[in-house]
Amino acid sequence: MTVIVAGAGIGGLTTALMLHARGVPVRIYEAAREVREVGVGINVLPHAIRELADLGLLPALDAVGVRTRKLAYLTRQGQEVWSELRGMHAGHEVPQFSIHRGRLQKVIHDAVVARLGQDALRTGRRLEGFVQDDAGVTAHFSDSTIGGDGESCRGEVLICADGIHSVGRRVFYPGEGAPSWQGVVMWRGASDWPVWEDGESMAIGGGLGGKFVLYPIAPAENGRQLTNWVVNVRIKDGEASPPPPDSWSRQASLAQVLPHALRFHVPGMDIGGLVKAAPAIYEYPMADRDPLPRWTFGRVTLLGDAAHPMYPVGSNGASQAILDARCLADALARAEHPRAALWAYEKERLPKTSDIVRTNRVGGPERVIDAVERLAPAGFKDVNQVLSREERKGIVGGYASMAGFSKVKAGIRR
Repeated sequence: MTVIVAGAGIGGLTTALMLHARGVPVRIYEAAREVREVGVGINVLPHAIRELADLGLLPALDAVGVRTRKLAYLTRQGQEVWSELRGMHAGHEVPQFSIHRGRLQKVIHDAVVARLGQDALRTGRRLEGFVQDDAGVTAHFSDSTIGGDGESCRGEVLICADGIHSVGRRVFYPGEGAPSWQGVVMWRGASDWPVWEDGESMAIGGGLGGKFVLYPIAPAENGRQLTNWVVNVRIKDGEASPPPPDSWSRQASLAQVLPHALRFHVPGMDIGGLVKAAPAIYEYPMADRDPLPRWTFGRVTLLGDAAHPMYPVGSNGASQAILDARCLADALARAEHPRAALWAYEKERLPKTSDIVRTNRVGGPERVIDAVERLAPAGFKDVNQVLSREERKGIVGGYASMAGFSKVKAGIRR
């Protein structure tokens, strides 16, 4: 069996590594002319890091990322609503990582090239369509370079890991339209900045309609550290306005972003200085798509953002794509027929990810901030008098259980 993967993002590359480890031949096609370190920071949860550790990638991740120790949820004024330990500090066998998205992708990409060979990955190849028959599937790719020739590839299975605007998804659901958007824009940057707190912690201040996110994404050096920040603000009525372009290369001006950033307070952090120190600020809409009734049609299936694009709350986007990869690779390695493998994969992963998509729309675990801010918009002296510890624990811990990364103690300190 040969598997074709369309898309060399985190999900597609991890799928290729997983299949190779199980002895399944795979070829990857990527629309971009080269795999570059784009984007800014993300977090990858322990249940997904366990899969990367099993692939032998933990030393490479340690070289470029940070093992997350603590997460604090704050109000916009900087008052603590909830805090908890994360990763190994919370009792997991493997860490949570805060890391630059592009560097995570490069770690996986380099492993693919080293293990599968450079010829297994074809760049500048955009999926245009596919044709199935009883014996397999033929995928057709155009050349994204000017004047280049396209090519076709024959295999037993096609995995569409080609993102929120997936060609495969569009073939199966031609009337779906644009992604869903509630009017929230994310402005993101990464600044070289003095180490904040212990250099291993992250903070999220404010609820779904307006928040500031802060965490380091590279090992500290000489008292400084690459620090990721995000400003989320609802700027339009999502029902009346289409989302802006979702390109990682779309830049915003400091004058546009700074006034919004200064609405927030994080203890011990000069937010204005941090935002000003970013060499570039990127604008990205907070968008997702409705859960689908099915991902698989014959020998073709969807994976990662092609299957279940979700709001970036709860640190689940990349993590769920990695879990997709493990599940699908296992299914293909043990099933008697490719169709049976794809059906088993969908049966396992579709309900779980659909629940996360729906929950992220209302804030995921971060809705504990919304709950407190709604009850005490001017702040509080004792958060327990606003919302009890058990109520806050239920919101945060319930999400962790639903998303599959909870522990018995859940790292809870307060």
